[in-house]
Amino acid sequence: MEIISFLKELLTLENLLEILEEYKSFGPIPGFLLVVLEAFLPFLPLIVIVMANAAAFGLWVGFLISWTGAVVGAVIVYICVTKLKKYRWVQKLLKKEKVRKMMSWIERHGFGPIFFLLCFPFTPSFLINVVSGLSKIKFYQFFLALIAGKMVMIFTISYIGYDLISFIRAPIKTITALTIMFVLWYIGKKVELRLQLSADK
Repeated sequence: MEIISFLKELLTLENLLEILEEYKSFGPIPGFLLVVLEAFLPFLPLIVIVMANAAAFGLWVGFLISWTGAVVGAVIVYICVTKLKKYRWVQKLLKKEKVRKMMSWIERHGFGPIFFLLCFPFTPSFLINVVSGLSKIKFYQFFLALIAGKMVMIFTISYIGYDLISFIRAPIKTITALTIMFVLWYIGKKVELRLQLSADK
């Protein structure tokens, strides 16, 4: 717990920008690796890392670094989990009711719920990656939902992080970003509800 607290205190926006500046000779590699690492260590502040990449490398380059890192990290987690399915302790986990329900829900609905859940920065993406790997969902379904959902989420955070000061000084930008996120959330909930009703029928 002390290590987690230490890392959270260390990985502030200011500290990350200093780290990226210090290791700028390595180019985008440190920023990329931090995002990949977050896929395995979900307690790391993804939002702060993405904002730091955008502030350090610019909106589009920072976005591409973070987006690529998030996709690569999630795919590695997914593949690792699929390889662990055969082990007995994993099979015990699969028998738990909550896990089975979540897996069944993802298997029935496929692309839709994974995409919408991954659109939002506060969604436990590590859990989604793990459950997707344990389920019978096809890799291409998971991958398409992953790249699309992470694109929306990473770009939204990058857009804010690229010029954070202007967001503080210009409330209209903040309101616009929050409105977009709310609309995406609302649409996602509506689609999930329709999918759920269809499945129940």
